[in-house]
Amino acid sequence: MASALALGSLLLSLTAAAGVAGLAGRLDWQPDQAWSEPWRWWTAAWVHHGLPHLAANLLGCAVLAALGWTAGLSRRWAVAWAAAWPATHLALLLQPALSHYGGMSGVLHAGVAVAAAALWCAPARGDAGLHRHTGLWIAGGLLVKVALEQPWRAALRAEPMLGVMSVPLAHAAGAAGGALAAALACAAPKTRRRRDTMRG
Repeated sequence: MASALALGSLLLSLTAAAGVAGLAGRLDWQPDQAWSEPWRWWTAAWVHHGLPHLAANLLGCAVLAALGWTAGLSRRWAVAWAAAWPATHLALLLQPALSHYGGMSGVLHAGVAVAAAALWCAPARGDAGLHRHTGLWIAGGLLVKVALEQPWRAALRAEPMLGVMSVPLAHAAGAAGGALAAALACAAPKTRRRRDTMRG
């Protein structure tokens, strides 16, 4: 997942740098095109508005990938993160004033929520206590960040260091979508174990 986000963003940025015009407009999130051009549910994460925006998101993507690698998160958590990717952008329909959106920050928030839940739900053997506490701290930090951004208020929030306007709703939608997908992934093994017990 992290590699798909990073490579897609880099490829699109290189294409734009090579002089291919209008490609971002065919791939970013636009609510008016959400149903007629559903690929935007995914491709919006690859669209970035300038090098600082791209660099910041790539850094976040690298940190999240490192977290998943060191924590030994399994494939089912990657699947949960993938499921939250399009849901993050579809939730932007709740903000009709947002006519365009691009960037992977919403999907990264989904990944953080999935990683936090994974650390809590399925900690590695031998370090269960540490993993659970780490997951709890990550989840708490994510909740505080989303609350401070007040996604229920303005559609856009200035980010002077990045030279762009961020979208608090995308962050909140990503966190919520990731948490929901992770909850389903966390419940799935328990369901399978119960079925196996009943069959036995």
